[in-house]
Amino acid sequence: MKRIAVLPEGSVSHEAVDFLFNGEPLELLHSKLISDVFRATDSGKSQYSVIPIENTIEGSVSLHMDWLVNEVDIPMQAEWVYPSIQNVIGHGSEFRAESGEYDFGKITKIMSHPVAIPQCQNFIRLHSPGADLEGVNSTAEAVEIVKKNPGKGWVAIGTRLAAQKHGLDIMAERVTDHDNNYTRFVLIGHEPVQIPREPDHVKTSLLVTLPEDAPGALHQVLSAFAWRKLNLTRLESRPTKKRLGSYYFYIDVEESADSILLTAAMAEIEALNCQVRILGSYPCYTYPSLKTT
Repeated sequence: MKRIAVLPEGSVSHEAVDFLFNGEPLELLHSKLISDVFRATDSGKSQYSVIPIENTIEGSVSLHMDWLVNEVDIPMQAEWVYPSIQNVIGHGSEFRAESGEYDFGKITKIMSHPVAIPQCQNFIRLHSPGADLEGVNSTAEAVEIVKKNPGKGWVAIGTRLAAQKHGLDIMAERVTDHDNNYTRFVLIGHEPVQIPREPDHVKTSLLVTLPEDAPGALHQVLSAFAWRKLNLTRLESRPTKKRLGSYYFYIDVEESADSILLTAAMAEIEALNCQVRILGSYPCYTYPSLKTT
C-alpha cells in the first residue's frame, strides 16, 4: 500500500489524491503544515507527497514552488488537475434568521487557507463585508477550528469532505468567484508511481538559470524550444534568493525528458552556459470536465 503525505483530512489535497488513485487503498499521512508534507518524503517517512502548485484564479503557489526548488531534491512523478470547490461551513444554528434562511451578516470571522479566501471575494463582499478574514494552514484546519469554537459567529471556507468529517453545516455551496476554479497538483517521490488511470500526456519540468551578463539569453533559450516545435505550457521566473535581480526560469515542456528533441534542446541551452535542472518528467492527468473545454 502506498504511503502518501498530504495536507489535513478534508482538505482539497485530500480530495484530489483520492480522485487520482480512483479508489485504490492508500495510507495517507496527514500534516497541518506543507513543510511537514515535504519533509515526510524527504525523510523517508512516506513514499510520496501531494503538493498543490498552481490555481486557476491565484496562479502559482510560490511557497510550494520554492520548496521544490530550494529545500528538497525530490522529483515530480505525476501531475493532475482537480476542481477547488469551496463552501461556507459552520454551526448553522448560529446564523438562522426568523425566516429559516441563513443570515450571513451574523458572520464575525471567515477562516480558510490564504489562497482560498481571495477566490471567494464576491461572496464575502456581498454577504459578509464586515467579517474579519483569517488565513490558516489549510481549508481543513479552518473547518476544525470553527467546529471547536461554537457561538462566536465564525465560519470556514472549505470542502464538503471537511464539513462531513466535523459534522458541520454547509451554509452556502460553491462560493468561488469563478466556476473554473481548478488546482494543479504534483505527486513527488523518489520512485515512479503506478496510477490506475490513463494519462493525457507527458510533461517535463525544467529549471533554467541564465548566465550573468548575457543579453538576449532568454530569447536564445526559448528559441531552442521554438524551432523544434516543442510546446511550452508554462514559463515563470522566480528569484534565486542569491542576490537582487537574479532569477531562474521554471519551464514546463509537453515532452518526455528522454525524447530526442528535448534532449537536444537541453544540450543547446547548456551550450549557452545556462544551468539546466530536470525537476521531473511525468504523466499528466486532466479532470474529466476539462477534457472538452
